[in-house]
Amino acid sequence: MSEPIVSPHTILQPAGWATPKGYANGIAAEGRLVLVGGQIGWNGQCRFETDDLVGQVRQTLQNVMAVLTEAGARPEHVVSMTWYLLDKKDYLARLREIGQVYREIMGRHFPAMAAVEVAALIEDRAKIEIQAMAVIPK
Repeated sequence: MSEPIVSPHTILQPAGWATPKGYANGIAAEGRLVLVGGQIGWNGQCRFETDDLVGQVRQTLQNVMAVLTEAGARPEHVVSMTWYLLDKKDYLARLREIGQVYREIMGRHFPAMAAVEVAALIEDRAKIEIQAMAVIPK
């Protein structure tokens, strides 16, 4: 099992609150802000290689990291992610697999996160879209 990534940012955990699993309640950060527009589960040539949710999560996270890498950001610089999902039940049923894929790509760094079930995404074959924010320390 991989070790937790030490974040260069401050995790905000109010006293007395239960420790969240797989996300942070909040993060305070200073530095260069990098915004990643919504990424979906297709490759760099805008082609889907799978219709499987877990496969699309893997590709989507790889896409997020590819954009962040262009700015010199690493997973530990991510301060916020919003996941837009078509099927809450499929997501919850596959959470263990999704968590494994997440840790393979992002490590054990868990930013402030939100997950939202939506009626549709613009690309018909997309099952997930992820938007992210990172802050590269000065």
